[in-house]
Amino acid sequence: MHDERFTQTLWSSITPIYEAILEHPFLTGLADGSLEEESFRFYVIQDAHYLRDYARALSICSARSPQEDDILMFARHAGGAIEVERSLHESFFADFGLGEEDVRAEPIAPTTLAYTSYLLATAYGGDFSDALAAVLPCYWIYWEVGKELMTSASPNPLYKRWIDTYGGQEFGAIVTEVLVLADRVGSAASDNQRAAMEAHFVTTSRYEWMFWDMGFTREQWPA
Repeated sequence: MHDERFTQTLWSSITPIYEAILEHPFLTGLADGSLEEESFRFYVIQDAHYLRDYARALSICSARSPQEDDILMFARHAGGAIEVERSLHESFFADFGLGEEDVRAEPIAPTTLAYTSYLLATAYGGDFSDALAAVLPCYWIYWEVGKELMTSASPNPLYKRWIDTYGGQEFGAIVTEVLVLADRVGSAASDNQRAAMEAHFVTTSRYEWMFWDMGFTREQWPA
């Protein structure tokens, strides 16, 4: 038996990473409106690329889930990653004068490709617990960041729309579902399985920092 909730252990393992995320100029720029809109445009396009493969990873979690309720949950979330967030992205694309073909024509940045490749490799090749741990930071960190930035009342309406989406109660309810599952899986896991889950959780949390940094710098391939 494990005394501490497993999600508490996971969150404690990324304290320095999360602090670095909150201090990153991409997010402080969202909060105070100082982020260059060209960087936000780049980020949103990369996020659209990312979400296609994130939805695939969630679909794999659905297929590998041992319980029916979890199959249904991940299937809903995979659909939501495409439908709900596509709606959010398309509102931004309209603001930037971008069509679907324009977005698809934008190259996938190195960090986007690395992150999605790691997610899919873990979802396909690891245990269900590994896949769950790998997809969790994208849920959880975005919710925590959204709640944190909601206190800032960003003066830029584009950024405020993004913040309100991820800091809101509707997204919070989705994240809570996955946290409950992570605690259930973690409590039944062996020490080796828990260590592997924590390693995946830390890795994809690092990728979350890298993803915002990629947007801020508008990362390009070296050649």
